[in-house]
Amino acid sequence: MESNKKIIGFVLAMCFIVAISLAGMVTITGPMAKKNEEIFNKRAILKAVETKLGDKKVADLSDEDVIQIFDTKMEQRIVKTDGKVVESGELRAEDIDMAQEKKKVENDRQLPLFIYDGAEGKNYILAVRGNGLWDEIWGYIALESDLNTIAGATFDHKGETPGLGAEITDNPKFAENFIGKKIYDNSGKYVSVKVQKGGADPADLYAVDGISGATVTADGVGEMLQRGIEYYDSYFEGYKASIDAGK
Repeated sequence: MESNKKIIGFVLAMCFIVAISLAGMVTITGPMAKKNEEIFNKRAILKAVETKLGDKKVADLSDEDVIQIFDTKMEQRIVKTDGKVVESGELRAEDIDMAQEKKKVENDRQLPLFIYDGAEGKNYILAVRGNGLWDEIWGYIALESDLNTIAGATFDHKGETPGLGAEITDNPKFAENFIGKKIYDNSGKYVSVKVQKGGADPADLYAVDGISGATVTADGVGEMLQRGIEYYDSYFEGYKASIDAGK
């Protein structure tokens, strides 16, 4: 009995020591992990306007370069689906968790908007989130200053199949196919961009090629864009009206 008490006491003491050690490690490494996550997210946003960075590639930028671009060239806004701008206080667009916003009813969602002010003018970067075959997919879509032409795109996923659905991230050609496409037709009606199974006509400004063998993921990207970009439509209508009024 005395032996069992010693064993139990030893186990409890070790558990206590391990718990204290882990708590200490989290306290020490937490700020660094948060900073690394913030820079990772900033890189993903910049990837959507990589063609606007001159001869620079996002992967080659140092962490300091990424932070400097955000501090000097990136304006952040938070908007609602009804077009209103959120007076966010210290909350930044980059702080918006799209996974959590996706759980809210549409009218309550907050949407991050990033405005990159580069040498060629302003680009408007939107965040979109949807569902692939196995789990959630997401991305950033950059628009030219006309708020119609896609300047760049980047996509990511949580659990799509390597060599198939994961190609939305792993194959840079997929995202490149969106550059130059339009989200409004000639009459000004919102139409988005379709991800077309079996290939799209290169001259079609409203469609891109799908991914062979990954129909569900490709359909998920198309649905994500159709729905996700439209969330910003009311804001863009008001924004364009304010610009026209100022001319």
